Amino acid sequence: MTSYHAIVEACSRWIDRVAVTILDGRESLRTRPRVAFVEQQDGSFTLQGTGQEEVEDLLGQPFQFTGKGVDAAVAEKLGGILRGAHVELVLQPKRFIFRPLELPRRALDFLEGIVRAQIDRLTPWSAAEAAFGWQSSIDPANDRIEVTIAATARTLIAPFISALADLGADTVTISAALPQPEADHAAIKICEQKSKQAADLPRVRRVLIGIVAGGGALASVSIAANAVIGGTFESWQADLSRRITEHRAALLDRTSEGVRDLERQKHQTPSSVIVIEALSQLLPDDTYLSELRILGDKMQLVGMTKDAPALIRLIEQSSHFSRAVFFAPTTRSASEPSEHFHIEAHIEPVYTPGL
Repeated sequence: MTSYHAIVEACSRWIDRVAVTILDGRESLRTRPRVAFVEQQDGSFTLQGTGQEEVEDLLGQPFQFTGKGVDAAVAEKLGGILRGAHVELVLQPKRFIFRPLELPRRALDFLEGIVRAQIDRLTPWSAAEAAFGWQSSIDPANDRIEVTIAATARTLIAPFISALADLGADTVTISAALPQPEADHAAIKICEQKSKQAADLPRVRRVLIGIVAGGGALASVSIAANAVIGGTFESWQADLSRRITEHRAALLDRTSEGVRDLERQKHQTPSSVIVIEALSQLLPDDTYLSELRILGDKMQLVGMTKDAPALIRLIEQSSHFSRAVFFAPTTRSASEPSEHFHIEAHIEPVYTPGL
């Protein structure tokens, strides 16, 4: 639970920073008139030069901030001047506590954090209760930073900010006049509040939260869709792989069966080359063939020899042939010493030539 709250808080801070960055970027593109009010010794305020012709009659004319805002006599005119303007309010030094602080020069990069940490020691208020600012100068002689801190209670300056914001000021800056003004530093900036930005911040924040929530919802839908589609795809891929394996196995079986059939046919079918080879070694030199027919597993020989019955015995003795018989009469011509024979024999599928 602690981790959950930490994550929610971190996300909230991140959204706030993004919203402020967006609003700052928008404000940087806008041109706003600048107006300055300076507090006098008697507590009244005078308007400094603005360059606007319609408020020339207010220059140098003092007015007071009351508990309810600005004097009614000038409120209407000020409203026309301050609407959308950047207003700087310079308060008298008596409203602030000034404290000097001396630091090493290398502390310059960490000055804000150091000043904030020292506020409760240098002033009667904590850092959360105080509105404070500072100015610094470097003393090259001893390599030190001389810091002048001006601080006051936030409750003291809040009515001024509220009154100016009610008159339409876009940005209000509170500054503290120095007890002894210098040429380079006449006042110390205490705080700056962008009233319009503060009003727009919740709306921008809601938009960002909606975007983040929408992005999260879209991411969740994408993850869910990926899980469903991914599961379906994996199932389809597994089924496809299974079918490919089955088809490959069936193809291999058919191929193996075909190879076995070929081998069986090879062993069962007589080979013409082997038959001729066997006959060339079997027949005697005085025997001549005029015809050799191989019909399936039978062989027919037609030719001439001196002793036809002896051929029957030779063929029967061979391991390549069996059941040798005359399928036609044996004849002898008076003018020829040899006999004309017609022998038929069964061919044995034996692949041992010479036996």
